[in-house]
Amino acid sequence: MTTATPLTNNTQLSVNVTTKSQEQSLYQSSGAIVAAIVVGVIIIFTVVLLILKTYNRRMRARRELQPKSSKLAVPPPVGHNSPSLAQQPTVTFIPVDIHMQSR
Repeated sequence: MTTATPLTNNTQLSVNVTTKSQEQSLYQSSGAIVAAIVVGVIIIFTVVLLILKTYNRRMRARRELQPKSSKLAVPPPVGHNSPSLAQQPTVTFIPVDIHMQSR
């Protein structure tokens, strides 16, 4: 008296194991893809910041090395016929480091 096990249980069990392993590998690969994207974005962000930092240093050095324009002691003549009216005055802004106190 031997009892035979039905084949449907064995095939369902192997299909479930295969499906779960495929799902698990899919989740793992998608996690790896997301991690690679995040690392890539961080690397790109760092490179852009370094490029901007070096550009800022070069521009600051170039501004500091330029000869300063001497200001005239005598103001330009103001009148209807003066050529200075055609020129628009220029304003130079020099950034100053401001340190705010944290409360």
